[in-house]
Order: sequence, then structure tokens, then C-alpha cells
Amino acid sequence: MRLATMEGMTTLDSPGTTAARVEVRGEGVTKAFGDHVVLQNIDLEIRQGEIVAMVGTSGCGKTVLMHMLLGLLPPTEGRVLVADHEKPDAPLIDIVTAPLDEIYQVRLSWAVVFQHNALFSASVYENCALWLREHTEMDEDAIRERVRESLAAVKLNVDTVMAKHRAELSGGMAKRVAIARALAVDPMVVWYDEPTTGLDPVTATHIHDLLWHTHHSPHHDGARRTTVVITHDRDLLRRIHPRVILLHGGGIAFDGPYEEFTQVKDGPVHEYLAEMPALHARPNRYGQ
Repeated sequence: MRLATMEGMTTLDSPGTTAARVEVRGEGVTKAFGDHVVLQNIDLEIRQGEIVAMVGTSGCGKTVLMHMLLGLLPPTEGRVLVADHEKPDAPLIDIVTAPLDEIYQVRLSWAVVFQHNALFSASVYENCALWLREHTEMDEDAIRERVRESLAAVKLNVDTVMAKHRAELSGGMAKRVAIARALAVDPMVVWYDEPTTGLDPVTATHIHDLLWHTHHSPHHDGARRTTVVITHDRDLLRRIHPRVILLHGGGIAFDGPYEEFTQVKDGPVHEYLAEMPALHARPNRYGQ
């Protein structure tokens, strides 16, 4: 057993155990918009319990790849297979061609924290409660308790924030609410699109901690969660030590542990590491 620690937070990692099951697999995934090929022949696997960071310069296809893995965009060629947790042993199904009811069930085990939070124009409580009303049989009292637990988990003052409207939230508060909404779903897989871009360093550090704690909090059935994050935040990578996938030139230029990623001294990895601070510090157009 190896202990992995993060400033007082401790988890157990057992690299010698049997490989975890596949959560998402891309096979020969290509995406073109007209004559413009963004990604070509991408092969990758994301396994249960992993923290995977997808990085690369702006326009390299990170968000396009995430959207294809989520089934929001169909690949031009290739296919994306995802684990169906509603069936024994969580078999892989095609996120594009499987029956709609199976795809729907898969998505119920996921949560997405979008770059600009995607909160709708209502109170914090309504933002966190809507999914639970629509997709569970919980009564309103149980929903309210779940929302309170989720907001408390992201270190928000529950009694103060529950009735706040989206427009009243600061950027850091809105991001915490978006993560609380994800926690309320109790997802198997959590997807983050640039969760700290545009935030001040103190708030960004809090989001680092939330991402880490969310990943290591157990699912209700005891299963390990899986985390996929798009980021330019080198401090986030340094703190969570993920598996890093660097996209470059339409393909994968690096796929491996964070420690190895930081030791590369030339080529696309070295160039990207030099650019990371400027990419992460770019203005956030939405003020979040």
C-alpha cells in the first residue's frame, strides 16, 4: 500500500491490485468540422478511480474531446464506449448508437461542472434540487436535506446561500454551488471544464481542495469515483498529481503520470509547460 497525501488529506492507493474496470474508452476517435480536422484517431481509456487531467493549448480540442466522451458530440469516425452502471458488471455501451434509454441511464451516473458553471436563473436551492426532483423519487424534505449536505460539503453557509439568486453569487461562490450540485447527484464520474480559470489564487486553492475531496468521497455503494478535468492550472496538477493527457496537433502527445509530465525537457510537453501560466491567467469573459 502507498499513502497519497494532500496537505493533511490522506487516501490509500494500491497500484499493485488488479486493474480497475473501464469507465470510458475512445477507439480511433476523429472529429472534423467540414475540412477542419480537430482530433484524429484518438485511442484512450479512463478507468474507475482515476483522476485524469486533459491539457493542451487553446484550440487543441480538449473540450471537443470531452464533449465526444460525454456523447454531446458524435465522432466523425471511431466510437466512444462508456460503462452502464445499471447493469451487472457495468458493461460498455456505445454512447452514440446505444438505445436512448441506456444512454440516459449512463448519464444519470455522471455530473458535469462546466467552465462557466451553467447555473440557471433561480435560487441556489432550485439549482441543486431540480435534478433530484426530475430523476429520483425523493420527497421535498429529503431533497432539501441532500442539498443542505452538498452545500455544507463545499464549505458554504447553508442558511445564507440557499435562497440566494444566481446573480448574487461571486465567481468563487458560483463555482462552489456548481460543485455542490454535482455532489447532490452522487455521481460515479465527475467531469470538470477548467474549474479554476479566472478565479483568484485563494479561491482557486479552495476549488483544488473541493475537487480532491469530491473525488475521494465514496459513492453511496462504496465504489470509487472517477474524475476528468480540463485545466491549464499547474498548481491544480501539482496538488492532485493526476494522470495527464496532453493533446497536440490533433493527437495525444503525452499520456502518463504527472511526475513524468513535469520532467519532459523538450517537444510539445516542454512548450506547453512554459505556456501554462499565461493560459491559466487569461481573462474570463464571463466574469466568473
